[in-house]
Amino acid sequence: MTGSTRSSEGLDERRRRLLFRSWHRGIRETDLLLGRFADSHIADLNDRELDEYERLLDVPDHDLYAWVTNDGVAPADHDTALFRRLCDFHRGQKVT
Repeated sequence: MTGSTRSSEGLDERRRRLLFRSWHRGIRETDLLLGRFADSHIADLNDRELDEYERLLDVPDHDLYAWVTNDGVAPADHDTALFRRLCDFHRGQKVT
């Protein structure tokens, strides 16, 4: 079970692939960070945002988790509006 609350039905192939990758990272904490965000926003991301999101999916789990939880600083090339949106999405959400 992935934890996903969103069906991939109605999504194009690229968004389906990104949704799957968001929930199958490697460490559960990052699955929850990216998976929950993807469940809520994947259908609404434009092409530029999808490109940025794909780049975030290529970041190692521990680095990305540290950036989102403020245990590290994201490098400028990853500190995009989409990344900040991901961080804002998780403020106030408990990762369990």
